[in-house]
Amino acid sequence: MRLSWQQGPFSPGAIGRFLLPEPLPKRLLYAEPLRRRMRVRFGGAWIADSENVILLFEPGHYPIAYFPKSDVSADALEHTEHTTQHHDLGLTSWYTVRAGEHSAPRGAWQHVNLPDYACELQGRIAFAWPAMDAFYEEDERIVGHAADSYHRIDIRQTSRNLVVRHSDRIIADTRRPLVLYESGFAPRWYVPRAEVDESALTLVEHQTFCPYKGVCNYYAIGDAHLAAWSYRQAYPEVGRISDLLSFEPDIVSVHLDGKQLRAGARSNCSPPLPRSRPHRHRGGSARKTALNASNSRYWQQAGCSLHHFCQKRRVKILNLCWFAACSVGVAGRLKSRIEGNGRAGILSG
Repeated sequence: MRLSWQQGPFSPGAIGRFLLPEPLPKRLLYAEPLRRRMRVRFGGAWIADSENVILLFEPGHYPIAYFPKSDVSADALEHTEHTTQHHDLGLTSWYTVRAGEHSAPRGAWQHVNLPDYACELQGRIAFAWPAMDAFYEEDERIVGHAADSYHRIDIRQTSRNLVVRHSDRIIADTRRPLVLYESGFAPRWYVPRAEVDESALTLVEHQTFCPYKGVCNYYAIGDAHLAAWSYRQAYPEVGRISDLLSFEPDIVSVHLDGKQLRAGARSNCSPPLPRSRPHRHRGGSARKTALNASNSRYWQQAGCSLHHFCQKRRVKILNLCWFAACSVGVAGRLKSRIEGNGRAGILSG
């Protein structure tokens, strides 16, 4: 169970409750050792390398990785006069990150006046995820956000009867769906394409990115927009759902053994990124979608609620992120990545 995001126990949308005589505070922050080696790459150089990373779980946010300052290259951080005030952790000082000729204004921060109860973060640095070239655990790249130790996905085969309808048309009817259980979300049911009437599906120019499953494509069914989705090349860890189709129970009718399903919490995906002429730029849409995931993550780290706002309303946030980026001096860096000219793509492999 993810602790602080979506329906996790410390999140604003928690579906369970702690069985205590007195209610818990509305905001609970939790910090724990990652117990994995984590590295940060920027400007073609390794600027941080640590086996002593602390993860901070904050309500409504993905976990944030904090590195001991002693494990960050001394010449990588340039102190700035910019400060902000964190609701729980006090005064926050921001740094420009430098490596050779490359720089990322406000690419890192440190809480410099921590209360006694947050001493675990003393002397630690956090990096803005999209401002860096990449984050790694050992030699493998981590995409989207720091790995959440409390996130889990299980996939199970079942012989239950799943029927999908829209208006009077049967879109899918199968007795061999896969059910995907993901921490904090309602079960999702995936259907082999051979048992779907694909003539009813229209691929739409809309993608989202999940750090745990990969890039997701969406389909309309008649007048039902974003009614179905598929991870055409899901990550190996969840490869069983690759190229299968799942359907949104809040948009089309989905019945399991005769009982109508409701979606509950939505899947762990970033908001969409607008695309133009996607078929003319090989691989571009995936990079842009992943960029959008990272952009939204940055505003979470900076203490903004833009990501949550956009997820609830399914709005396209590119222009909003661009406006916010201008305010912190990273617009040029984002622009180069959006146009495909960045030094490193967001997705690897």
